[in-house]
Amino acid sequence: MRVSVTKFRPSADKLAISLSFLCVVHCLATPVLITFLPSVIALRLEDELFHFWMLAGVVPISLFALTLGCNEHRDIVVVGVGAVGIILLCGAAMLGHGLLGPFGERVLTLLGGGLIILGHIRNFAMCRQAKMCHCLD
Repeated sequence: MRVSVTKFRPSADKLAISLSFLCVVHCLATPVLITFLPSVIALRLEDELFHFWMLAGVVPISLFALTLGCNEHRDIVVVGVGAVGIILLCGAAMLGHGLLGPFGERVLTLLGGGLIILGHIRNFAMCRQAKMCHCLD
């Protein structure tokens, strides 16, 4: 029995949205948590390894879902928005506090995560509108 890879695309969209949203929440909530609960520092949420693992989850899942979606409905805007978001998110993680400063890193992370989320929402919506949609199976 052969399983079509496109059956996993809607789930990949949802997972990528969730992971990107987690990046945004992490970016916004960590400074607040550290301010009000200094013991949160022990969790090392600001550690670069945490950012690496977030990227390791977001990037491959996003690329998988966005390229499959683009192949289904032929909307290059979906891949373009998602790709810009991935580039910004990777740039924020690679350049980090050193070159961007904490504010610049946060801005890039928020923009990148937001664009990835928008790309996946559009991808999912366009798939649902397509006649040969696997989202509803």
